[in-house]
Amino acid sequence: MSARGFVIAAPRSGSGKTTLTLGLMRALHRRGLGVCGLKCGPDYIDPAFHAVATGRQSFNLDSWAMPPDLMRVLATQAADGADLAICEGLMGLFDGVPAAAGRSGSTADIAAAFGWPVLLVLDVSGQSQSAGALALGCASFDPRVQISGVVLNQVGSERHRNLAARAVEEAGLHVLGALPRAVEIALPERHLGLVQASETVGLDAALEKLADFVEAHVDLDKILAMAQPFATARQTDGITFPPPGQRIAVARDAAFSFIYPHVVAAWRAAGAEISFFSPLDDEAPPETCDVCWLPGGYPELHARRLAHAANFLSGVRRFAATRPVHGECGGYMVLGRALIDAAGVEHEMLGLLDLATSFATRRLTLGYREARLVEDNVLGPAGTVLRGHEFHYATISGPGTDAPLAEVTDAYGSVPKPSGSRRGNVSGSFFHLIAPAP
Repeated sequence: MSARGFVIAAPRSGSGKTTLTLGLMRALHRRGLGVCGLKCGPDYIDPAFHAVATGRQSFNLDSWAMPPDLMRVLATQAADGADLAICEGLMGLFDGVPAAAGRSGSTADIAAAFGWPVLLVLDVSGQSQSAGALALGCASFDPRVQISGVVLNQVGSERHRNLAARAVEEAGLHVLGALPRAVEIALPERHLGLVQASETVGLDAALEKLADFVEAHVDLDKILAMAQPFATARQTDGITFPPPGQRIAVARDAAFSFIYPHVVAAWRAAGAEISFFSPLDDEAPPETCDVCWLPGGYPELHARRLAHAANFLSGVRRFAATRPVHGECGGYMVLGRALIDAAGVEHEMLGLLDLATSFATRRLTLGYREARLVEDNVLGPAGTVLRGHEFHYATISGPGTDAPLAEVTDAYGSVPKPSGSRRGNVSGSFFHLIAPAP
């Protein structure tokens, strides 16, 4: 199979990548093209919006956390039967962590790995001709990266557009569109980024509005002509995380939604059966399952409701008596004995682990993690090394006395330290699993 794709990137966060990405995806989808989305880096919210915009599953591609072969397989799976792959970048085009060439986690790594050209979004608010210098700097900084077009964003007037566009063109780059200032098209946000796709009221109408906005101000045909073919692959043996059981109960609702799509896809591809249940609807994990998985999400926003979900609480406690239960981030918090909400009210949780967490006392914790399992666990045998990501504001108010799940380092070579908790069949940590270490 041969597919075509390109990357949407910017010099920094907040430049308008998501606005342009979603608007382009929906505009091209409604033209009748098969469009698939991909996301550079570990953001687990954006792929759900891609899926709604295109009607196809979107996957993350992460050059730090994933083996190169896994990235190739995921891009292949996403693009199967599609005409076009649109990959949304993260942060600034070249932003990553210290690592070997091509393994920094940057958007530039992904563009280079797949030979995809870059559509650069420039927020030109507060500048005009200087946009040309910024575009030229991005175009010349890394010889692996080809910038094939520029879209100006936050344009204040026709004069402003002309000044910025002329400077970019004189720098040798093609301006393929200019988006005017339009605060009314913004999607709602909360503390971990966009409000989840499943919670965004009127999302389909908002995507149509974004598509209208983008289609009116960019040249869709020229952007389509940018796309380049990329090599694909299908072999997955040994490069994905194996399923933790044959029948996996996975919590899924507004409180538990942050699990990477490629992880669930890999479990299914390996023959595992996935059964979803909703703790917020007071559902317990099905008794027919042999593993229970509580993903991350926003339990801090639903703590009172979870604390009164008697069937959920008793069902998970009963399940954990005989079978493994694992929690990631928000799921880890709910496995603990207490969760303190933003108002400082303490709510009793499952009590299967000894920690207490607080959203009243907040501290941003963000970054890549490499975890080496201390003992045999549902995630793998002792010594297994996994790569993933941590992103939360909640803090541990009471660490408890449980044994650690893993020894964890970051991408900057920090000293390994104990992290997470395990007790009997139950384990958890703030670590979101992405892949086995390369």
